[in-house]
Amino acid sequence: MYRNKISLVFSIAALIATSCASKKSSSTSSHKGLKDYYRSYFPIGVAVGPKDLSGETADFIKKHFNSLTAENAMKMGVIHPAENRYAWRDADSIVNFAHNNGLKVRGHNLCWHEQTAAWMFKDADGKTASRELLLKRLKEHIFSVVKRYEGKIYVWDVVNEAIDDDSTKFLRNSQWYQICGEDFIAKAFEYAHEADPKARLFYNDYNTERPEKMERVYRLMKKLVDAKVPVHGVGLQAHWSIYEPSETELRNTIEKFSSLGLEVQITELDMSVYPWEKERRERKPGESDVLTPELEDKQVEQYSKVFNIFRENKEKITSVTFWNLSDRYTWLDTYPVQGRKNYPLLFDTNLKPKKAYWEVVNFKKK
Repeated sequence: MYRNKISLVFSIAALIATSCASKKSSSTSSHKGLKDYYRSYFPIGVAVGPKDLSGETADFIKKHFNSLTAENAMKMGVIHPAENRYAWRDADSIVNFAHNNGLKVRGHNLCWHEQTAAWMFKDADGKTASRELLLKRLKEHIFSVVKRYEGKIYVWDVVNEAIDDDSTKFLRNSQWYQICGEDFIAKAFEYAHEADPKARLFYNDYNTERPEKMERVYRLMKKLVDAKVPVHGVGLQAHWSIYEPSETELRNTIEKFSSLGLEVQITELDMSVYPWEKERRERKPGESDVLTPELEDKQVEQYSKVFNIFRENKEKITSVTFWNLSDRYTWLDTYPVQGRKNYPLLFDTNLKPKKAYWEVVNFKKK
């Protein structure tokens, strides 16, 4: 009888100890953010706007991320809306928030065919600007922006999306290209390097894993590298879906750009549950936007696959950045299908981790 009582006491004590250990482990896990799981791999970033920098989203950012990208605030048309006027407030708020909280900043972006104010391409008479005038303006813009944040932004997306969508063509027929020819790309990198010699400089594009586009991006990068242009890496935007890229495509892309001695960064990651569409369209009657268990399982599988590849290539991949915080709001809510939820991120509309999140963080370190 006495032995039974002692045995019961020890059993209860063991249960209490197990329960406490479990609670402690759960508590410790709850304090860890996405960035903490990847601290020995690469920075984990996110694209933000000024509205994200206060309240619960600010706390959420500080818990899960250690790098920030301005979603729109540093794009040319936003930060430089008129020839003699810069709008620094929103960009400053993001850089200051990052600086005050020990976060790195990726600068996005210095030269793009979209979100550029019309004045940039016109002379004083309203006619098309000359090559000399446009390059002069590009240099002035890059110097003004890069110098303002020198020492606070460690990497810049210098040129964004210069490769044409048409697989039979090379460079996009943008106004930059029409007026300056191919030279505007090299010049942008040279200006950025002169403005901040310590910043890492990247070319950034989407669909870079599709073999035909990857080859054209590689062709551009090889030309720049061979010409000794100060380019340090390629940004894979990674606007992906549960249907692409394949494992082979992603591995080949990372290897191809790395072979040029370039860093690779994942710059705008999201994983839509719908196939990629380039053109905007209206939502079709009855078109569903429910995250079904089947779609979520496919998303878990795809996120698991790409992060396995990222970790295996941690010597080549120097940053991974998500494009928006959670499914509560993403740019895909309005593009390509207005009003359709794409559920592309690791956190749901309540900022809670989804199944894919746990798949991404529960891995064995090598």
